[in-house]
Amino acid sequence: MAIIEQDVGTGLKTEELVINMGPQHPSTHGVLRLKIKTKGEIITYCEPVIGYLHRGMEWLGQNRNFVQYQALVDRVDYLAGMSDSHAYVLAVEKTAGLKVPQRAEYLRILTSELNRICSHQLSLGIFLLDLGAMMGFPFYAFRDRESILSLLEEISGQRMMFNYMRIGGVHKDVPEGWLAKLETLVKDKLLYYTDEYEDIVTNNPIIIARTKGVGVIEANDAKEWGLTGPNIRASGMAYDVRRSKPYSLYNEFDFNVVTRTEGDVWARYKCRIQEIRESCKIILQAIDKIRKLPSGELAADTKELQAQKILPGFKCPAGESYECVESPRGELGVHLITDGTTVPYRLKWRSPSWFPTAYLPKLALNQPVSDVVAIFSSLDVILPDVDR
Repeated sequence: MAIIEQDVGTGLKTEELVINMGPQHPSTHGVLRLKIKTKGEIITYCEPVIGYLHRGMEWLGQNRNFVQYQALVDRVDYLAGMSDSHAYVLAVEKTAGLKVPQRAEYLRILTSELNRICSHQLSLGIFLLDLGAMMGFPFYAFRDRESILSLLEEISGQRMMFNYMRIGGVHKDVPEGWLAKLETLVKDKLLYYTDEYEDIVTNNPIIIARTKGVGVIEANDAKEWGLTGPNIRASGMAYDVRRSKPYSLYNEFDFNVVTRTEGDVWARYKCRIQEIRESCKIILQAIDKIRKLPSGELAADTKELQAQKILPGFKCPAGESYECVESPRGELGVHLITDGTTVPYRLKWRSPSWFPTAYLPKLALNQPVSDVVAIFSSLDVILPDVDR
């Protein structure tokens, strides 16, 4: 649709265009439609249209027992399945008063940080593709992510929908030699690969021109709109659930909360790059802690990893809880209400991708059309996390 308007000041005619960006194929940024209005190349209106991928994850949680639902939660944010599971089991365990063994806690932290790295790697690769970097670099990130997924597959049996964390602990211990392979991967490859990313990308003049000063989010806006994760930390606010609301055994680990002050697309990229290094630091500490546990050997019995055997008939005492974790995209939480039966009475997800999607209309206003994809990509939104 084109509406011809008369500009009184100059006498020049301009066109206001209404453009639909998307919905795209699910293998891209998901089925998101942006309805935008432009004057020339400048956006005057932006409306995200969601709901194309709705799967009823909360309704499913209220119609499955606590154990059955464990297998579904990895799909809330399919790139952060470990974080999805962690938030869910924490909410159930808090309501039920379950204590998780130390070894299982360390394994949860280790696998969550591995999942954070491969999520950031995919985000980085997609981000470069969205900027038009078709020189092969995005596939470096995809290649390195595959190395992590292979290890996660060994421990869980799945490459994406892990279903590894369980109510009361984890599914099983690590296979023999797995920790040594992981340590070698982190020390010899992941840290080196991250330096390689920076050598190619960070000081690239084209990348800098496309990202610096673009899509700036002010700290107050980030807080008011509920942004979390790298999106708020890139604007100068050091909010990280692992530090601000410690869960599991994160308070035993030494790591830095990465922040920037610029608040632009470039700052969000830099935050994720540095967070990969911090996750590597956490993983190496977790490996050392697991090796120093009194058991010494790998646990052969699931009971050594779980507080109790949680079966499909498990009944959670009546109560209410909200537990959250720091997923690759920010605060991921579960609000759970139970009534003493085998099925949750109410279950609600606090999805970190929802808030930047809601903020996008304000962020895109008065920006060139060419910057919209770069801005949206820098927010690292996963649409299943929105259309849950």
